[in-house]
Amino acid sequence: MSTGQKLKVAILISGGGSNMVTLLKSMGADHPAAPCMVMSNKADAGGLAKAQALGVPTAVVDHRPFGQDRAGFEDAMLAKLEAANADVVCLAGFMRVLTPHFIDRFEGRMLNVHPSLLPKYKGLNTHARAIEAGDAEAGCTVHVATAKLDDGPIIAQARVPILKDDTPETLAARVLVEEHRIYPEALQSFTQNL
Repeated sequence: MSTGQKLKVAILISGGGSNMVTLLKSMGADHPAAPCMVMSNKADAGGLAKAQALGVPTAVVDHRPFGQDRAGFEDAMLAKLEAANADVVCLAGFMRVLTPHFIDRFEGRMLNVHPSLLPKYKGLNTHARAIEAGDAEAGCTVHVATAKLDDGPIIAQARVPILKDDTPETLAARVLVEEHRIYPEALQSFTQNL
């Protein structure tokens, strides 16, 4: 990375984009990276309007017209990422499993935030699974995304206690606070070292 040149970060979302907003707001003047695009697989994702309000370009690649053609869907996303000159991709509530075809293009340059203490509870329904297992604590993990689902080197984790009256929703709300704290920190430290 040349002096004064910021890395360009693209953020992929599927919903409201609360983690995306914290990432965008964290990339200030002293940050080694700057946002270049927010992209969603859903045209009605609430996060798109939030990104636009913050002055960040947005794009949509709807996965539905592609049916089972995952490579076609991913190629359409890759074309938009390349047009935006993205150096780093952050997954922030992007609810599509990406294949090695996509991930390999950003190998070592793609981050994900996952609502569990990886390697525990990969995949969905993490909070319900932690409660059902009788765990004393839950949390979240920021990691480098690899071709294996919710795998890859861990950059940061945060823990919260599971309370006896917790529901998946109350636990998720407390974990989300920690996601908003550690994801921006992890992005900053990660991009400083690229």
